[in-house]
Amino acid sequence: MCRNIKPLFNFEPPATHDEIHDAALQFVRKVSGSTKPSKRNEEAFDRAVQAIAASVHELLHAMETTQPPKDREEEAAKARARSAQRFARPVPA
Repeated sequence: MCRNIKPLFNFEPPATHDEIHDAALQFVRKVSGSTKPSKRNEEAFDRAVQAIAASVHELLHAMETTQPPKDREEEAAKARARSAQRFARPVPA
């Protein structure tokens, strides 16, 4: 799956409409193989994004958990640390 789609469930503050839309857009781009559809396919592309965003919105509001919400800043810091470690370059001698 696409690395750019981030988990949206159980965060404080909750996922915004824009975050849900962006995840849906990224998914449709990945599935269609196109970042910008042709004029001929633009309507179908936009409908797919809206349908997926609506489904994700419904899913996120229907899901339940006993875990406390995750802190967005803390999770972002962890992701930055993982990225720094993953892409660290050795210092030339």
